[in-house]
Amino acid sequence: MVMLGIRKLKARWAQYNNPEGGMYLVESPEDVWKLQVKNENNLCFMTQTTLSVDDTSDIIDALRERFPKIVGPRKDDICYATTNRQEAVRNLASEAEVVLVVGSKNSSNSNRLAELAQRAGIPAFLIDSAEDIREEWLKDVKRIGVTAGASAPDILVQDVIKRLQALGGEDAVEMQGREENIVFEVPKELRVDVKQID
Repeated sequence: MVMLGIRKLKARWAQYNNPEGGMYLVESPEDVWKLQVKNENNLCFMTQTTLSVDDTSDIIDALRERFPKIVGPRKDDICYATTNRQEAVRNLASEAEVVLVVGSKNSSNSNRLAELAQRAGIPAFLIDSAEDIREEWLKDVKRIGVTAGASAPDILVQDVIKRLQALGGEDAVEMQGREENIVFEVPKELRVDVKQID
């Protein structure tokens, strides 16, 4: 099995790329070409959940070229929420002068959102909470973009908006992004008949 992922936490990936193992971690197309696998004809791949289609497409292309029999998910099965967030940050960066990303420093998708805004030429700062905002980031700035990583609670985003307003910001305007209408069914073991709840 080949895992497309980010190797920031080495202990987490210790089971990968072990000479005796059958699990391999790749972060780039270059990694694909360096792979030494046991059986090229019996491979599958999967992606880390926080990677988007954009993050993985070059790697998947390299895997399919190097290992024509490899099996993996369709592109539309790759994390739609991450893809949508990244698209939204690109749009946000085109409107803002500074982008604040609410999320943990060890969250790969939060880091990626900040990186995407920076690639667009916009200063972007990854913050855990409203208390992390530095006034010097906002000097002479009229439009501030705020977004959040996948696991950041909405209350933290609301606190950031309140702090910006306390610093002189005006009303927040929510940008329209791609509508997400995918619903996951509750597993049978967790379902409860609401009529039985008093």
